[in-house]
Amino acid sequence: MNISTFKAFQSRNYRLYFAGQSVSLIGTWMQKTAVSWVIYTLTHSTFMLGLTLFASQFPSFLLSLFGGVVSDRYNRYRVLLTTQVASMIQATLLAVIILMKHYAVWEILALSVLLGVINAFDVPARQSLVYEMISDKKDLPNALALNSSMVNLSRLIGPGIAGFILEYWGDGVCFALNAASFIAVIGSLLMMRLPKYVRTIHAKNVFGELKEGFSYLKATPSISFVIIMLGLISLLVLPFSTLIPYYAREVFKGNATTFGVVDSVIGLGAFSGAIFLASLKAGSNLKKILSINTLIFGVGLVLFSHEGSYPLALIFATIAGFGMMSQITISNTLIQTTVEPGMRGRVISFYAMAFFGLQPIGGLLVGAVSKWIGAPNTILLEGIAALVIGLLHFRFLRKEKLKQQQNVMAVTEQHLQAV
Repeated sequence: MNISTFKAFQSRNYRLYFAGQSVSLIGTWMQKTAVSWVIYTLTHSTFMLGLTLFASQFPSFLLSLFGGVVSDRYNRYRVLLTTQVASMIQATLLAVIILMKHYAVWEILALSVLLGVINAFDVPARQSLVYEMISDKKDLPNALALNSSMVNLSRLIGPGIAGFILEYWGDGVCFALNAASFIAVIGSLLMMRLPKYVRTIHAKNVFGELKEGFSYLKATPSISFVIIMLGLISLLVLPFSTLIPYYAREVFKGNATTFGVVDSVIGLGAFSGAIFLASLKAGSNLKKILSINTLIFGVGLVLFSHEGSYPLALIFATIAGFGMMSQITISNTLIQTTVEPGMRGRVISFYAMAFFGLQPIGGLLVGAVSKWIGAPNTILLEGIAALVIGLLHFRFLRKEKLKQQQNVMAVTEQHLQAV
C-alpha cells in the first residue's frame, strides 16, 4: 500500500464525506445483521430471510430510475441531505418498536420497505455527488475504490459489533446505535463547501428523460454489458448472504456471535479487495480484473457451500468476499469514468436498479430454492452461477478485443489506400 492509495483524500469535501459515511455505515451493517437475526429467531425460516431482503430492496428496483432523474434534475446535495434525514427517522422508528418489545414481523418488513423507498433516491444522488466532491477528477477511480473499502470495512466491523451486542445487550441497542450513527453523516454533509448549484432548464418531462437514459445505454454497449452482468450477479449470486444465519445456527451450531463473525469475514475479504483496487495504478485493465474476481467469487462460494469445518468455512467466506467486492466497485468505476456528466444520475440509477433491485428478487428465489434443496446446495449453485458469469465476461472481452483489432486494421487499410 502506498500514498497513492489515499490520493482522493486531498479533496476536503471527500474527506468529510468519507468520515461521516464510515460511522453511519457501521450502524447500517449493525442494523442489517440485527434485522436478519431477529427475523430468523422469530420465524426459523430461510424463506423469511429472503422476504426481508426483498422488502428492503425491491422498492429500489421499482423507483431507482425515478431517483436517477431526480438526481439529474435537482440539487444532488439537497436530495442526499433529505434522504439521510429520512433514513435517520426510519432507523429511529425501528429502534423504538424493538426497544418497546411489542413488535411483529410485518412491522419490521414495513419499515424495511420504507428504507428501500428512501434508498431509491439516496443511491443515485450519493454516487453522483462523489464526482462533485473530488477536486481533481483523475482521482475519481481512487475515490470510488476508497468508497468501497469504507463500505466493506464497515461490513467487517458492523456485524462483529452487532453479534456481540445482540449476545450481551439485546437487539434494541443495535437499532438505537444505528439511529444515532446518522448524526455523523448529516453533520459531515452540512460542513461541506461544494460549488454553487447552477439550475439547468430541462426541456423534457420525467418520462422523456427516462427514455433518453435508456437510449444512451443502448448506444453504449460497453456500459450496458457491465450493468447486465451486475444484474445477473445480483439476482443469482449476491443473495447468498441471506442464508448465513442458517449456517451460523444449523451448520456451525453457534449463536448471534457466530453469525456476526461469518458476516464479518465476508466483509474482511471485501475490504481486502477494495484496498487492492484502490492501490491499482492508473490505466489498469479493470474489465479483466472484474472477470478474474468474478471467478474468485464463484470458487469461494463453491468451497464454502458444503464445508462443515468452521475455521475452513471462514477462510472460504473471506475468499468469496474478496471476489464479491469487485462486482460493485469496478462496475461503478467503469460507469462513472465513461458516462457523460448529464447522464450520470440516470445511468447510476440503472446500476442501482441492477445491483439493489434484483437482489430482493434473488433473495426470494434463494429462499424458495433453499427450502427445496437445502441451503448448502443453493449456495453451491450460486457459486457455479458466478463461475459461468465470469466466463461470459472473458468471452465478451475477447470479442471486444477482436472488434478493436478489426477496426484498427480497417483504418490502416484505408490509410494505405489513400496513400
